[in-house]
Amino acid sequence: MIPAPFTYRRAASVDHAIELAAGAGEDAKFLAGGHSLMPLMKLRLAVPDTLVDIGRIGELSHISEHDGQVAIGAMTTHDEIARSGVLAASVPLLAQVAGRIGDPQVRHCGTIGGSLAHADPAADLPAVMLALDATLVARGPAGTREIGAADFFLGLFETVLAPAELLTEIRIPKPASAAWSFQKFSKRGIDWAIVGVAVQGGNVGLVNMGSTPLRASVTEQALASGASPEAAAAHAAEGTSPADDLNAPRAYREHLARVLVRRALDEAGTRA
Repeated sequence: MIPAPFTYRRAASVDHAIELAAGAGEDAKFLAGGHSLMPLMKLRLAVPDTLVDIGRIGELSHISEHDGQVAIGAMTTHDEIARSGVLAASVPLLAQVAGRIGDPQVRHCGTIGGSLAHADPAADLPAVMLALDATLVARGPAGTREIGAADFFLGLFETVLAPAELLTEIRIPKPASAAWSFQKFSKRGIDWAIVGVAVQGGNVGLVNMGSTPLRASVTEQALASGASPEAAAAHAAEGTSPADDLNAPRAYREHLARVLVRRALDEAGTRA
């Protein structure tokens, strides 16, 4: 299908992008890599009046480490994250996950900020941000604010970002534990995960187990109480609400969550 008519604007800086979006009203959208937004526009599931292209804003593409945390610009591509020496050394979970997203074309064009702002619970990176206790930095007409990953995702394709507010940076505290793992089950390597699991230390993030990315809180509590990986993984599906659709019934997703959490905890344990 063909998208509905829209006005295209190209931003030269973050402040310019916010100014353009604010002037266009609530129906303006920021365009990053386009891999999430453009398909929705073609299906007319998204019908923005104005697209503000932020793809050429250099200040939004960077990876640096300082004061015990890693900072990643929102326009940094998945490929740049996967190949980053800084992330391979400090946050290997994120580097590995980014290298497994989609195919090379998607990884070269898709961005971390675009994936997080899109807020698809079937995407890998939102659950990884939960497991890493990341902080997301947003700037808008009212100024800059920092948002914990646990507070960022509100629902399917819905975040706390206000109109004309732009996600600019992701800040991740350098993990104290070397125990990490990422497991996912999909029909093909390039497909969305039917279920995925991100483990960092005692944190367990779940992919595609609800309308938002989730933490496996009961499993985390069991681990904190000294439970074995097997016993903790048995609680992985508790408190979740996975979809029951053509890709998999709910009971199968719950089973996958328990299996993948067990595998992830076992693998993380070998790295601790």
